[in-house]
Amino acid sequence: MALHDGCARTLLRPEIPEVFRRETAAGLGAQMLLLGCLWAAAGLGPAGWLAGSAFAVATWAVLSLALSRSWAGSFGPANGVTLGRAMLVGGVTALVADSFGRRPPVAVLVALATVALILDAVDGQVARRTGTASPLGARFDMEVDAFLILVLSVHVAMSLGAWVLLIGAMRYAFVAAARVMPWLRGPLPPGTARKAVAALQGIVLVVAAAGIVPPSPVSAMVLLALALLVWSFGRDIAWLWRKRDRGTVAAVPDVA
Repeated sequence: MALHDGCARTLLRPEIPEVFRRETAAGLGAQMLLLGCLWAAAGLGPAGWLAGSAFAVATWAVLSLALSRSWAGSFGPANGVTLGRAMLVGGVTALVADSFGRRPPVAVLVALATVALILDAVDGQVARRTGTASPLGARFDMEVDAFLILVLSVHVAMSLGAWVLLIGAMRYAFVAAARVMPWLRGPLPPGTARKAVAALQGIVLVVAAAGIVPPSPVSAMVLLALALLVWSFGRDIAWLWRKRDRGTVAAVPDVA
């Protein structure tokens, strides 16, 4: 009976609610408005427009699909904060894409990335205080974080070397590996160190992007951040390997 009820709920589940449509559409519109502001204030070129627009459309499409599959009753204020962060990350993406053809407005890029990092500490608190924490919200927040780190690593790699890309690519490599090794999808215990290492990546990459630290010290800083990230992933992978025979497989874990 429970199985039949579950199937019925799946078949009768409505399309994405109108309130979700408004939220995601507002985010898409805000992203395009930000790109327009970057064009007017910083001379955003065609490559930046293309990258920023592609990011906005992809975010809208993926989020809409996730919301249509979710049982959430409302979009929630925390997801609204994360959507705002995604808009800022779209701006950073546009500026980094534009930087392949010309020198980007570093101050604007750093400002957008810094605000996005600061707000990363806000959406979780909002979710907990309003009782609206959800797996969807946590995954949305994680994906925005990961993409910001990836884009910043691309920008910093242009001055320090391709090795910096390892910082941005590491989580995506982990996710790809988890598709062929299911034990990597096991649940991880909560860890403060994992979160601290993840936060450090963004801070170090923003400092490196700002150009306020001489090349040698900044290279050492980024290398240290990479080493800590390798340690964090390595520790979690070792933990998952030891627990692999327990048969519990969950969604891709929020590793640092």
